[in-house]
Amino acid sequence: MTEPFTSSAAPARTRHRGLRSLTACASLILAIAPLACAPTSSAAVRNLVARAAYVLNGNATAHLHLVKAEGSQLIEEGPISGALTGSARAKLRTGATFTASFTIYTRYGSISGHGLATPHGSGRYQSFGGSFIASGGSGRYAHITGRAGLYGVFDRRTDAVLIQTTGRLSY
Repeated sequence: MTEPFTSSAAPARTRHRGLRSLTACASLILAIAPLACAPTSSAAVRNLVARAAYVLNGNATAHLHLVKAEGSQLIEEGPISGALTGSARAKLRTGATFTASFTIYTRYGSISGHGLATPHGSGRYQSFGGSFIASGGSGRYAHITGRAGLYGVFDRRTDAVLIQTTGRLSY
């Protein structure tokens, strides 16, 4: 019995089509084989999934008011709107530089991190600019990471803070 792809009795067009299919199948097997033989672990799978993470892109604005003052540390909280909606709570230290740790609460989870900003000007209203790092969270944002811009105005009379953030965070 002869093979259908090499038989001289089969028409040339059939033989050619069969050889192309066989070549395509062999190429596919050769391309997939290294992936199928590669050792996999749950960490490798998580890394592949992590690369396909969501991106939080946009601006958010927080209007914070003083809850408690402890020396140069101010506990502030208030609503946040924009790319994130919910509320925020921050521990702000004023001085030659502003430093803060914060938590943002949304209906999908929370985001925590810290920031550093340089104040500009003097008088009642003092602007500032810097950056913040998102270092963790809960819910949808459990694995959030990234750095973004941080800008705002500090009211020295009432200790209220208007904060605007811009940038991209991965989660």
